[in-house]
Amino acid sequence: MIITLIGMAGGGKSTVGKVLARQLGYGFIDTDHLIENSTGKALQSLIDEMGDMALIDIEEGCILSLELQDNCIISTGGSVVYSERSMDFLKRTSTVVFLDVPFATLKRRLSNIADRGVVGLKNGTLHDLYRERIPLYQKYADITVKVSGSDAVKKVAKKVLDSLSL
Repeated sequence: MIITLIGMAGGGKSTVGKVLARQLGYGFIDTDHLIENSTGKALQSLIDEMGDMALIDIEEGCILSLELQDNCIISTGGSVVYSERSMDFLKRTSTVVFLDVPFATLKRRLSNIADRGVVGLKNGTLHDLYRERIPLYQKYADITVKVSGSDAVKKVAKKVLDSLSL
């Protein structure tokens, strides 16, 4: 089984993904790290130098070039839902799980938002992005896992596993 985690920046995709991979004995792929490794630049630097669309295009290329093998967890960047091609590929090759985290929790977790490499912040606030992206995450998700602000990482991982009946 291949599991893809989607959701907002600060939603815990990478942290939960690593825990799930460890628990299941799966491989782990963090697409943000793939982008940084392939370009040699931080996400925020790419946005500053080339703009939001360039990062979306780079992310799409990274995802479409993945040679996926069974038994892995993929943690995506929050902007992955802006690429229909990326999401079609992920839906075709994996089970897509949306980590649905309340806005207040995201805001608290993202004290360093200006350095996070978040697509869309030049054109609006974090709350604007949240409102824009939630319908996209819901559209592409096979499964939605509601995460409360007080859920520990292991509890979120258990919710994901329970939702997948693993």
